[in-house]
Amino acid sequence: MNTRAPGAKAVLVADDTAFVRDRFKTALEGAGHRAVTVKSAAELLARVRADLADLDLIVMDLRLSHASGVELVRSIRKLDNGRLPILIFSGTIASADEVRELAALGVAGYVNEYSAIQHILPSLAPHLFPDNFNRRGSPRVVLGIPIAYRFGNTIAAALTLNLSRGGIAIRTTSPLEQNAKVRLRFRLPGSKRDIDAESRVAWSDPRYGMGLQFEKVETAEQAAIDEFVDAHFFSSRKA
Repeated sequence: MNTRAPGAKAVLVADDTAFVRDRFKTALEGAGHRAVTVKSAAELLARVRADLADLDLIVMDLRLSHASGVELVRSIRKLDNGRLPILIFSGTIASADEVRELAALGVAGYVNEYSAIQHILPSLAPHLFPDNFNRRGSPRVVLGIPIAYRFGNTIAAALTLNLSRGGIAIRTTSPLEQNAKVRLRFRLPGSKRDIDAESRVAWSDPRYGMGLQFEKVETAEQAAIDEFVDAHFFSSRKA
């Protein structure tokens, strides 16, 4: 691989669709990172063998040609001994059983392959710069909806970056300090009811925004969040 600028990362993007590969490559290279794209399982494994020491992240389709989903990840783990963070394109997951098998193989998370270009880097950032983020364990859904948040006597508005069962990330150039207490109000797409949550700032980075971990949510509202995340996570999977 070519020499990279300080702070730049090398990301291997594997998908059988040129549209997906090109968008992720554009987003990564636009931020000064190096993107290597492949379209088959054979190319993916060859790249891992050749460039293992230089790679920082793999973002991959689980349904590449001539490969069997979880077995492909298992093949990568035989080569890297669990060193590389791997993100799976969420639309290529076939079942909850696969999610459990992937978790056992140390898969770091999931990303929507059809995310808008402006959302790609924020969704990858927790895995490119893990020291700056507090990773949440459940799947993240990329979600750009309005949100109001209150800290002290100040009320602010922003757009969300992603949502999980345990928290929400917000795009802002003026993030609050870590562990600050924040009250949130937002409405899930398709819902007629606002969700109110007490939260704390779990991570804060002026380049991306801040992540808020839910600390108190009404049971019915938490159930609505869980249902939305699960439904969105599995709704666009490939046949």
